[in-house]
Amino acid sequence: MMLELTPLTAVLVIFLMAGVTYLTRIGGVLILAQLNIGPRTERFIQAMSGSALVAIVAPVAAAGDSGARLALLATLLVMLLTRKALLAIAAGIMTAALWRLFF
Repeated sequence: MMLELTPLTAVLVIFLMAGVTYLTRIGGVLILAQLNIGPRTERFIQAMSGSALVAIVAPVAAAGDSGARLALLATLLVMLLTRKALLAIAAGIMTAALWRLFF
């Protein structure tokens, strides 16, 4: 089924996708809230989120230019010093932008 692309259908598709995204996120929380998980399973879940992050960041570090590597380093340092993810992400973005502006 093909929809004609109009402003209304574009907005409807965006809201539909947002709803599906929200349901998948909240669904996992609601399902896990009903389960009684042990400490071993909890450690596995916590380690998995770190593994997913490394799987995303490692290719950038390996294939990226100097600006990307410097941005990753800045992000890491700010995260270690402040423990604030948003601030660390902002530092990484600013570092990459400034590096590319001047070099």
